[in-house]
Amino acid sequence: MPELPEVETVRRGLLPVMEGAVIAAAAVNRPDLRWPFPPGIARRLTGARVTGLRRRSKYILADLSTSETLLIHLGMSGRMLISGAQLGSFHHAHPAPAKHDHVVLDMDNGARVTFNDARRFGAMDLMPTASAEAHPLLSVLGPEPLGNDFHEGHLAARLKGRATPIKSALLDQHLVAGLGNIYVCEVLFRAGIHPARMARDVTSLEVSRLVPIIREVLSEAIEAGGSSLKDYRQADGELGYFQHSFKVYDRAGDACTSPGCGGQVTRIVQLGRSSFFCPLCQR
Repeated sequence: MPELPEVETVRRGLLPVMEGAVIAAAAVNRPDLRWPFPPGIARRLTGARVTGLRRRSKYILADLSTSETLLIHLGMSGRMLISGAQLGSFHHAHPAPAKHDHVVLDMDNGARVTFNDARRFGAMDLMPTASAEAHPLLSVLGPEPLGNDFHEGHLAARLKGRATPIKSALLDQHLVAGLGNIYVCEVLFRAGIHPARMARDVTSLEVSRLVPIIREVLSEAIEAGGSSLKDYRQADGELGYFQHSFKVYDRAGDACTSPGCGGQVTRIVQLGRSSFFCPLCQR
């Protein structure tokens, strides 16, 4: 599942061809993805200008001149791909329609944005822009980890007395939005915290380190274009590269990279998800 860095990378890739442009034609090629599309979605999108393109947690939000906002969730295999536009030094011509091209947006600047989703776990919805934050998928989210509302005081208050592993706590989207399995593993390694440690036992000093480490890991991943595992691609079709910087994620059995450690990366399962850590470095 794409996490915050992957979604932010896709948003930034879409920005030059979507923001300020008009959706000249919208084609929706099936009645649903993970959920049914909203009624008349193709008609409601056609002719609308994209006035802003933002991200909330793992969702892309396209604000439209019609006072509606298009919510896009990539799901497990969804891709937003651009063609017919000059991206950097390359021109991507329109490809032949593919089997899983479920939504196609032709922009008035000649670009085409295609939502391709082989497994159909992605989603799209339309909602009034003025009340977008009240949408059921958005209203339950905690603060953005790169924003000012996520700080040491917030994290300390939400971890206090919490009898759940710190790994599970950081994956809770009510506590902080956008963090997923990959980046929580990497954050806890840098912070020297065992993923199975109870959240309530994380010290105030460790909490003070966690916030900047979370921001550091996410920022580095965004700069690398995210992590390409299985289906993820950037909007221009290229791979992300942060997976080459993993210290522990998916490295079970490898030597720990901490100087002088001598430990070995270990894998355990927590709530059905793999956790990777060094048992010597992380306590």
